[in-house]
Amino acid sequence: MEKGIDCIGVGVVFFCHDGEGNVLLSKRSKKCRDEWDTWDPGGGSVEVGETVTDTVSREVREEYCTDVINSEILGFRDVHRVDEKGNGTHWIALDFKVLVNREKVKNGVPQKHSEIKWFKINNLPTPLHSQLPFFLKKYKEKLF
Repeated sequence: MEKGIDCIGVGVVFFCHDGEGNVLLSKRSKKCRDEWDTWDPGGGSVEVGETVTDTVSREVREEYCTDVINSEILGFRDVHRVDEKGNGTHWIALDFKVLVNREKVKNGVPQKHSEIKWFKINNLPTPLHSQLPFFLKKYKEKLF
């Protein structure tokens, strides 16, 4: 069975920041499942036997080579969309705001992220991952 297609997938989305108004985004490469060349905050699937907070910590370490200093759950989203192959997908996204040490951040998955970069929240790059505008709208009062 494929998560998100044959069964509902459960994942975390982490919106990393440095505590000074800067947010970390990665540009998705052709090695990603979908939405190539879009800017994305980061995320991953919750694995069987793993807590949600452990998933956030693991994924931040894998993608950005740093530890979580502090995390705050923002809420959840029911994400329905169509993937690049035309399959309807359904994910439950558990959304987090995550403080990281800017100086320790590195691209941990260069095969999936063609680049990572810090941005001011009012000056984000384009194109954004299709779900990021919904995330930003839903949590605008909680992000900074």
